[in-house]
Amino acid sequence: MAGMNLAIAAGLSAFTAAAVAYAVFAPYLSGENRAAQRRKAVSVVISAGSRTATVSRREQVAKSLKEVEAKKAGTKVTLELKIARAGLDWSKQKFYAVSGVMALCFGAIILVLTGNPLIAAFALFAGGGGLPLWLLAFLRKRRIAHFIKELPTAIDIITRGIRAGIPLGDCFRIISREAEEPIRSEFKQVVEAQTLGLSLGEAMIKMYERVPVADVNFFAIVISIQSSSGGNLSEALGNLSRVLRERKKMAGKIQAMSMEAKASGGIIAALPFIVALLTYFASPDYVSLLWTTDMGKVALVISAFWMSLGVFTMKKMISFEV
Repeated sequence: MAGMNLAIAAGLSAFTAAAVAYAVFAPYLSGENRAAQRRKAVSVVISAGSRTATVSRREQVAKSLKEVEAKKAGTKVTLELKIARAGLDWSKQKFYAVSGVMALCFGAIILVLTGNPLIAAFALFAGGGGLPLWLLAFLRKRRIAHFIKELPTAIDIITRGIRAGIPLGDCFRIISREAEEPIRSEFKQVVEAQTLGLSLGEAMIKMYERVPVADVNFFAIVISIQSSSGGNLSEALGNLSRVLRERKKMAGKIQAMSMEAKASGGIIAALPFIVALLTYFASPDYVSLLWTTDMGKVALVISAFWMSLGVFTMKKMISFEV
């Protein structure tokens, strides 16, 4: 009996030792430990590679942004650029000729109306220097408004074209042929610039120089980064189109909310002229003292200064940028 118990204990001890040995050495014999080590090494390499790729991607994007901003910062606003922003194809000589004609016409009209050569000289200077520049600013503002209105639609066309497999250059050519002005002419200049040897990023920077607004800046940055660093262009342009449309909606809401203040400012600014005109019709001798006496002229100048200051202050208060 004791021998049997001893044999059973020895068998159990041997079984336990075999089980422990199997548990310890089986992974090495079957290769599972080596496979686990390989998986761990691969995961470490992949994690390190992903971190390296993320850092590299971020560095490439930052570098591209710095290059784009450096190119835009070096832009000098010349007379040719002002004419291009207004959407005119004039040369400098033609602009100077038109300015001279406007100066002569404006000066002659003021001379005929007032008969004062000094006032006519001031009118000549204003007609030659101020009026043409005001005309360029007016045309530029109107052209930029039309461009911003049509830009999200052009971006949507590019996004759909890229998702359908059409190259980016062909999407630009489609817009340069079928879009409305001024989108058509601007994209046409981008296509022509690429034909002359400029990269797409440089051509987009040229577009931003001609249309200096935030919407075009965003568009140029997206295209420039994609050209130099790669990425999902269709997704980026889709997000940009959505952002531009939301900005447009926000601008419309702000304009609607500020209409009451703008109307109040316009009424306050027009009220002195209306009162002066009605008073002149009722009692001309009473109001004529303002321009027939020295004290009245001084009062007019001071009143004009303070009124202009108030109008500009109100305009600044009710003008919002989105």
